[in-house]
Amino acid sequence: MSTSSTPTPTTTLSTQHLAEQLAQALLHKQWRMCTAESCTGGLIGGACTDLAGSSLWFDSGFITYSNDAKTALLGVDAALIARRGAVSEQVAAAMLQGALQHTGVQAGVAVTGIAGPTGGSRSKPVGTVWFAFGVPGRSITEKLVFAGDRAAVRAQTVQHALTRLREMLHELV
Repeated sequence: MSTSSTPTPTTTLSTQHLAEQLAQALLHKQWRMCTAESCTGGLIGGACTDLAGSSLWFDSGFITYSNDAKTALLGVDAALIARRGAVSEQVAAAMLQGALQHTGVQAGVAVTGIAGPTGGSRSKPVGTVWFAFGVPGRSITEKLVFAGDRAAVRAQTVQHALTRLREMLHELV
């Protein structure tokens, strides 16, 4: 499943509060998570590990900013990156699968996008981010286009990643 949209402004919880809620959901299930990050450069993992006790539920994070790192660390096919581009649904999904396979954990999130201020195009403007989320028996991809400067795009990406993974965990019975 994939979705594509421009997020609408809403009241958002603080990143710390989102990470705390995600932690509680993972602890409740006795699961661990991993991240595979490109445009956020480790900010999602950083938000998770800012919490004391995160070693109980956070396993590892891969920062794969370059295409070579995506291939070497996560096993993303270089031909896929060449064909679809690093910022694509297929690459986000491959990043997630690589991270989950390398770690053996139950939950994960991958992000790849264009934070700006340069690098955008007509088909992939600055602010475009592809997400991939996975839990046992379910994986989804989503494309969002965020507004704002580089810091805003990255912060919104972290917020959405934490929110959506938390929602997926709560949807499981």
